[in-house]
Amino acid sequence: MEMKVIDGGVCAAKGFKASGLYCGIKNNPTKKNDIALIASDTICNAAGVYTQNKVKGAPVIVTKRNLEKTGGKAIAVIVNSKNANTCNADGEEKAEKMCSLTAGALGIKPEEVIVASTGVIGQILPIEPVVEAVPKLKAALSYDGNEQAAIAIMTTDTVKKEYAVEFTLDGKVCHIGGMAKGSGMIHPNMATTLNFITSDVAISSEMVKKALSEIVKVTYNCLSIDGDQSTNDTCVLMANGLAGNAEIKSEGAEYDIFKSALYEVMANLTKMLAKDGEGATKLLTCVCSGASDIDKAIVVAKSVIRSPLFKCAMFGEDANWGRILCAIGYAEADFDITKVSVDILSKNGKIHVCENGAGVEFSEQVAKEVLSADEITIDINLYEGSSSATAWGCDLTYDYVKINGDYRT
Repeated sequence: MEMKVIDGGVCAAKGFKASGLYCGIKNNPTKKNDIALIASDTICNAAGVYTQNKVKGAPVIVTKRNLEKTGGKAIAVIVNSKNANTCNADGEEKAEKMCSLTAGALGIKPEEVIVASTGVIGQILPIEPVVEAVPKLKAALSYDGNEQAAIAIMTTDTVKKEYAVEFTLDGKVCHIGGMAKGSGMIHPNMATTLNFITSDVAISSEMVKKALSEIVKVTYNCLSIDGDQSTNDTCVLMANGLAGNAEIKSEGAEYDIFKSALYEVMANLTKMLAKDGEGATKLLTCVCSGASDIDKAIVVAKSVIRSPLFKCAMFGEDANWGRILCAIGYAEADFDITKVSVDILSKNGKIHVCENGAGVEFSEQVAKEVLSADEITIDINLYEGSSSATAWGCDLTYDYVKINGDYRT
């Protein structure tokens, strides 16, 4: 299939509008946007995946409940930053209020609204700024409003994260676009951070749910910044069918095309999240190939990418390949370590550091050059099968500690 990368983020798909503004949820001298609204011109088939942390943000609980009530239908998303609305006695009440305010402004049902929040845990969410902001967000809705919305969901992110593609399905021009936020507290067991994906493809709620689950497994689930799983992780996919293709109701060629486009969007957003990890200076990619099955490949790749010692070595540009082997060795998977090989590569070159589970000689000078790049790939081969998987992360730096040492205050 042919795919073209386009601008537009969550507004790239036909019929989606967005807006974002500063409402003052947390006093911010820069007055950076802290609340956003996404709305479709018509009802969408929708699905979500959420954190598996036992502590769940109130918006996660309410959104899950809303989608269950509607049978996987939604029209709008209301989302704020600076306050996670988590571990608060009035959290669900506030999240439901955000839905009802949005529904009133748009003339829809409260259960047709998805709500999400991100920011500090355990602080009461002031609802007054939201009450004042919703009418303004509605008035500001625009088919070009994606950038303002993407800025509004940022916390410690240093850049906004958007990606969109155009492709053909059933002879119709179709689109999938999305936006994401996340810099720290990222080690998901299913979804990560806040992610909103929109599409104009006609596809049933059941297949939306299936596609999202399948692609989350090999994208967001393969991301680790610091080993901490958020309480508010949410990933939502909404499809309004305005592209006009015959509705996808089962697996087949059309579903595979949709899933490929969805992977393109979500994989690139995942890489953006990894590269913008708190304090990060390097994007780290670990590819595990030669596995007997994809689950084993995922486990091994993630084991390396989440290792603090490995991440520190990459920050220090030290080709300490023993840390890679160590992380491979404690991965919860069965394989023959005496067959494993490891390469480290970047745009500056490649070094072969391990063969048959043992070290091989390499040039430290070449290694230093390879590791001086801002994107590093670890290539692992288990030599036992044909399955492969990729995991993404970043180095662990002094600035990560600085950022998180006084995050709340």
